[in-house]
Amino acid sequence: MASVLNSALSLNLSNFKRKRVRTQYLVSPLSLSLSRRRVTIGAAETDANEAKPQAPDKAPDSGGGGSSFNQLLGIKGAAKETNKWKIRLQLTKPVTWPPLVLGVVCGAAASGNFDWTLEDVAKSIVCMLMSGPFLTGYTQTINDYYDREIDAINEPYRPIPSGVISENEVITQIWILLLGGLGLAGLLDVWAGHDFPIVFYLALGGSLVSYIYSAPPLKLKQNGWIGNFALGASYISLPWWAGQALFGTLTPDIIVLTLLYSIAGLGVAIVNDFKSIEGDRLLGLQSLPVAFGAETAKWICVGAIDITQISVAGYLLGAGKPYYALALLGLIIPQVFFQFQYFLKDPVKYDVRYQASAQPFLVLGLLVTALATNH
Repeated sequence: MASVLNSALSLNLSNFKRKRVRTQYLVSPLSLSLSRRRVTIGAAETDANEAKPQAPDKAPDSGGGGSSFNQLLGIKGAAKETNKWKIRLQLTKPVTWPPLVLGVVCGAAASGNFDWTLEDVAKSIVCMLMSGPFLTGYTQTINDYYDREIDAINEPYRPIPSGVISENEVITQIWILLLGGLGLAGLLDVWAGHDFPIVFYLALGGSLVSYIYSAPPLKLKQNGWIGNFALGASYISLPWWAGQALFGTLTPDIIVLTLLYSIAGLGVAIVNDFKSIEGDRLLGLQSLPVAFGAETAKWICVGAIDITQISVAGYLLGAGKPYYALALLGLIIPQVFFQFQYFLKDPVKYDVRYQASAQPFLVLGLLVTALATNH
């Protein structure tokens, strides 16, 4: 994977010098909280958009007023920054880390073997660092790198197309975060006494998914269904699996249940596609708002989120967990309220407000499910 990533990065570096076009978040993995969805133009694609837009001093106002706080979180409404370390942090999009961190908590809770001892708390913190700052940071940085051309259309103020950080510096950051995350995964396997390094292989697999999601030739994000499901699984399933494998045994029923829950993650990922419609349509990319139209895509989005959770509640009820099922249903109600209050009215204008209001209830629903499936 390292050789593929290195050659692909070098190739796209030369491409970028000829073309700088940008559009548009996980986000990436619920975002992670999820970051903006990204798309890259290959060398063989059209040269019609070789314009080089100038980066404004700050992102278009979205309620943040060009704030330094938004810049550090890696969300829109960010002030332009020149401090290199703050820019590096912005590339990792810290706003997308919490879903991964809470996913580890869900996995630890589902394992049934987590104890509030100093050692177990330390293990969980290291697992959170692996899942959040390192591997999610890697995912978001590589996403920005391969999206630098399309981001120049809609978000030219982003660090890479605005020129405040060089491509070589971004490549170095990608490698440091990737190798750091994999190193922590290997450490956790040794610490847990695993005969088979399952946490390491989960981290390696997730890193590969992140790469093929953003990079050519596969670029899963080009397909709205496959790309968004991969993103949802990365933000919901993988951290849960890592947390459960660290403290217990990853079982087939949990794998199936979390992959089902990842359909809700697909819905969350669609939220970030609406602000990219112009660039996606320009480049022929089949995001769901482009493929089905914004009005239909809105309902696909909320349907994926709500129907998935209702299905999980039904599963819990059938498994003899009625109180957990009722708790999950109770957490769906405010999500539906905020969908009608914000998202369905204007998915572009209210995307940040909707996600900030509704997604905490989605995450709490994940925790309820984890406690219900405690092994």
